[in-house]
Amino acid sequence: MTQEPGTSEARARYDRIYATLRKRICLLDYPPGRRLREEDLAEEFHVSRTPIRRVLARLEDEGLVQSVHGVGTIVTDFDIESLSEVYRLRIELAELTGKLSPVAPDEALIRELAELEGRAQDLLRLPDAREFARLNMEFFHLLQSLTSNEPLRQVSERLYFQTTRIWLKTASRLGHYRNVLREEVDAFIREMRDVSLALESGDLAAVGHIRRAHISMSYSRLLAKAQSSAAPPAANSI
Repeated sequence: MTQEPGTSEARARYDRIYATLRKRICLLDYPPGRRLREEDLAEEFHVSRTPIRRVLARLEDEGLVQSVHGVGTIVTDFDIESLSEVYRLRIELAELTGKLSPVAPDEALIRELAELEGRAQDLLRLPDAREFARLNMEFFHLLQSLTSNEPLRQVSERLYFQTTRIWLKTASRLGHYRNVLREEVDAFIREMRDVSLALESGDLAAVGHIRRAHISMSYSRLLAKAQSSAAPPAANSI
């Protein structure tokens, strides 16, 4: 198990570095195969190498980096097939958000959700894959606040960040990239609207069902796109 810092100040610093590196990995700022040098990160964050080692060990526990003897710490590669079981578990867990220790949303959450939808509408006009991934992360964290069940929150977060890189990697390899992005943004907006309606009616169980359905449909679309991009071109008819 990864050893984590004990003092509140050290813990806050550790959490900040961890969240920053995880976000860079998941937005492909650190692409697969990138070497993460402890000394460079320590200099960037103005810390010793000890907290950097702890953060990298945690990221390795979560499958985002790998320590390679004689090389160092490398960002892991991935594909949708290797993470299919993770996706299936995410689909099943999503429904539990509205069942296990549900937390009624406050006005601030409703406002944040409306703001996210507005930013997503902007993406329909000016598609940007990285910004879409960022919005998706923010939406995920908003929904995490709808349950106080800590084990569920921890497992859901770990699985989410294991799979979140897949869309950016797969979509960027498609010839009709911008059209695919617009389709996904449109589906994302529909999901947020469905969630908003469920929250306004006080039906937290419905939020879990909505989330489950959209994760499942997103996975199916992504799998189909990944398989079509990997397939060899069809031979010309004679």
